[in-house]
Amino acid sequence: MRFSLFVHMERWDEEVSHRRLFENLTELTLMAEAGGFGTVWIGEHHSMEYTISPSPIPLLAHLAARTSTIRLGAGTIVAPFWNPIRAAGECALLDVISNGRMEVGIARGAYQFEFDRLAGGLSAREGGQHLRELVPAVRALWQGDYAHDGEIWQFPTSTSVPKPIQQPTPPMWIAARDPDSHDFAVAQGCNVMVTPLMKGDEEVVDLKRKFDTAVANHPEVARPELMVLRHTHVHSPDEPEGWRPAAEAIGRFYRTFDAWFGNRTTPTNGFLDPSPESKFEGRPEFTPESLHRTAMIGTPAEVIERLRAYQELGVDEFSFWIDTSLSHEEKRKSLELFIKEVVPAFQ
Repeated sequence: MRFSLFVHMERWDEEVSHRRLFENLTELTLMAEAGGFGTVWIGEHHSMEYTISPSPIPLLAHLAARTSTIRLGAGTIVAPFWNPIRAAGECALLDVISNGRMEVGIARGAYQFEFDRLAGGLSAREGGQHLRELVPAVRALWQGDYAHDGEIWQFPTSTSVPKPIQQPTPPMWIAARDPDSHDFAVAQGCNVMVTPLMKGDEEVVDLKRKFDTAVANHPEVARPELMVLRHTHVHSPDEPEGWRPAAEAIGRFYRTFDAWFGNRTTPTNGFLDPSPESKFEGRPEFTPESLHRTAMIGTPAEVIERLRAYQELGVDEFSFWIDTSLSHEEKRKSLELFIKEVVPAFQ
């Protein structure tokens, strides 16, 4: 099982500049590359300071120039916000810039806030149709001339310029949760990325079962790969309570996610306060004690034990989701400890 880093610039107040956050993200990526991580992933989010990435492509192009081995994952681009010609061309250009290190993940989208501003108020629940139309169209454009007459997009004969270096296609990933999305991904020959969010490892087992069912239903397709993405923090065994600040910070992250996802309050200059803790009374999954168990939080030995179970389950890639609302210094300490103590156990 290999490791990747899932990272965004996250800004919780105006004390830290965007330039500093950009430099911090670059530093974490360089650490991950030196530590043997296979890929760095950056997603797409709009107008929200707590996950800053209006497009992963320019960030990854910068990282391509600063790195030499780590692969560069757009993970994910939101299908309803991209024309297939633009998606194919920009991703192919990143592949050229990086000399064949580009990977792309595609998602249907989650925040109605973003759909109201970028997709004319389309319901976020309808984003799956865009995803299913975008994936084969991008693949076809990478191969050569292609005209498209779909339900969402229509365009005359066109092609991707430039063409990607990786042939016949760069790796494509689909963010999946329900059985239908797993089935679509596997049928298309795409790898699958899943996140259990606040659920325990039993959810990882269930997501792997859905993936395995899709693989069994498509024997004509070579088995794709499965990535599990989890909020991760490693602390020293000399700090028995080291888990608590991380669990509380991840709880703040999820309460902020809830506020944005609820789409009931207009943000101020890109900031939105987390939903109050009182909202989650009777919701044990939001407590620090529960997040200690469900997020990948622990000492190196504890994290190794859980990751070995993932490996035995058949997970191909574990993505260290470093967005936690912790300070850059705390993130750096955690990543250093993971590289020093955890990674060698899987080499």
